[in-house]
Amino acid sequence: MLCALIMAGGIGSRFWPQSTLERPKQFLSLINDKTMLQMTYDRINKLIPKENIFIVTNSRYIASVKEQIVGIDDFNIIVEPCSKNTAPCILLSALYIKKVYKEANVVCISSDSYIKNESKFIEDIKLANKFISEKKDAIVTIGIEPSRPETGYGYIKYERGNCKVLKVSRFVEKPNYELAKSYYESEEYLWNAGMFIFNTTAILNEFKENTPHEYELLSELPDYRDDNYYNILNLNYEKCTKISIDYAIMEKSNNIYTIPTNIGWDDIGTWNSLERYLPKDSNNNVFKGDVKIIDSKNNIIYGNNKKIILLDIENIFCIDSDNVLIIGKKDRLDEVHNLKDKI
Repeated sequence: MLCALIMAGGIGSRFWPQSTLERPKQFLSLINDKTMLQMTYDRINKLIPKENIFIVTNSRYIASVKEQIVGIDDFNIIVEPCSKNTAPCILLSALYIKKVYKEANVVCISSDSYIKNESKFIEDIKLANKFISEKKDAIVTIGIEPSRPETGYGYIKYERGNCKVLKVSRFVEKPNYELAKSYYESEEYLWNAGMFIFNTTAILNEFKENTPHEYELLSELPDYRDDNYYNILNLNYEKCTKISIDYAIMEKSNNIYTIPTNIGWDDIGTWNSLERYLPKDSNNNVFKGDVKIIDSKNNIIYGNNKKIILLDIENIFCIDSDNVLIIGKKDRLDEVHNLKDKI
C-alpha cells in the first residue's frame, strides 16, 4: 500500500504581501493558473489514487483545502491544531495513516515545491517505494543534484556507489556562499528537498527512539473516529516540542538513504525564485498578471487585480496584492517580507 502525505500547514511568510496568515503560499497561484497545492496534488495523483492521498494542514485552512481540492473526503484531511514544525506534523500523520492502513509506505512531500520533470519524479518515487518494501527500516530522501551554489537550502552528503539508492552520511544546514560553492564543486552533496518515503512502522519506531516525549503524547490519541479524538489532540499537540524532522530524526538515524536525481525541483521559497519560472521578455523583464512594459528592462512585476504599466524603468520590482502595492530596487527584493512588521 503506497500513500501520500502532503504537508500544507505553513504560513509562507517570505511571500508577503501575497501570502498572508489567512491565505498562505500553498493556496496561491504563483507560477500558473493552479495553486501550489493543486499542482502538488495533481502531480502525486498520477501515481497514487485520491483515497490514499492525505493532506495535513492547520485547522484554519481546512476550508481552503476543500475549496482547492474539489471532492476531497474529510477522512483524507489530517488536522494539525497548531504549528509545531515538521516532526510532530509527520508523527501525527504517520499514526493517523497507520490506523487507516495497518501497513503502508508513505511519500511525504511539501505542498509548495515546484517540480518540472514530473515523470522522473514518479520514477524516483517508485524506486524508493520498491527499496523500502524490501528494506523496511530504511527512510529514503529524494536528493537533488545541485545546479548552482545555493545558500537557501540544506544539503545531504552521501556515500558514493554503483546503486541508484545510496547511504546518507550526514545532513548539513544551510551554508554560507563559500561553503555552498565547495559543496557544489565537490559533487558529493545534494540539495535536501524535504521529500521522504518511509514505512509507517519504521518512522514510528524512529520517533519512539529519538523523540519519546512526542511519541508518548500522540500515540495516546484514540481512534480518529472517536468523539474525544480532537479534544485530546488539542491538549497533547500543544505540549509537543517545536522541531523539524531533520533535527528530530534524519540527523540521528542510521537508516537514511537517498536517490540522487535531477527532477527540476525548486523550493519557490522567495520572490526572487519566481524569476526562474515566470515568463520573461527579450529585455529580461519577468512578469505575471496584466502587465504592459514599454522601454523598460530587468524588472520583476507580479500583478494581482489591476493593470500595471511600466515606462522607461530598469531594475525594479513591483508586487501588487489586495491591499498593498510594493515597489523597490530589484536587488532588495528578498527584503520585502521584512516590511510587514515595519508598516
